Amino acid sequence: MKEYVNQPHYLVAVDCIVFGFDDGQLKILLVKRGLEPEINKWSLMGGFVGAEETPDEAANRVLKKLTGLEGVYLELLNIYGEPDRDPIERTLSVGYFALIDIHKYETQLIDNYHAEWFPINEIPKLIFDHNRMVAEARKKLKFKASLHPILFEMLPKKFTIPQLQTLFEQVNDTKMDTGNFSRKVTSTGLLIRLEEKDKSNSKKGAYYFKLNKKSYAESFNDLLSL
Repeated sequence: MKEYVNQPHYLVAVDCIVFGFDDGQLKILLVKRGLEPEINKWSLMGGFVGAEETPDEAANRVLKKLTGLEGVYLELLNIYGEPDRDPIERTLSVGYFALIDIHKYETQLIDNYHAEWFPINEIPKLIFDHNRMVAEARKKLKFKASLHPILFEMLPKKFTIPQLQTLFEQVNDTKMDTGNFSRKVTSTGLLIRLEEKDKSNSKKGAYYFKLNKKSYAESFNDLLSL
């Protein structure tokens, strides 16, 4: 115990980068900071890790408080510990990124926490090192999406191939050939075609699909067993 007596003590926080997809755009959820310093400036949603909490538990608590959702896709991003990142007190932040279906989001929470969805390419200047966190989260999302079908976490229960392609293009910041994309994605076994069509953009319409949850789960298990 003597070895611990003269060691410095730091605060530990979590910050959550919450991604969603709506109106053909990859978006991120930001809040207005409610305390000094940097009060009323845009920020990621976060909080301190409680005495009886793990960082994962704290991040899930923050997400439940902000979105009203439980069991969302959540993944560790990085630990941010620059000595001067918080001007009040030395604070280590454990960063996470989360993927949610915006259509399940409890919109009344927007008013409660002065929250707003921003298109990924229109993010304002954030407090502290939060812009760095967002940039790193976007890179990791792109990398993870090349290994796992995690982007389906941001789609509603039924969706069209064009919607799915737009999401992939937004995450990868590139344009994809429509025919090739459709062939590749339908050959994965991850999609189940429905009889219903979306005719909002054309008379012919586009078939709705839903996720094959069994294949989705197996795709994760297969990679974990490599």
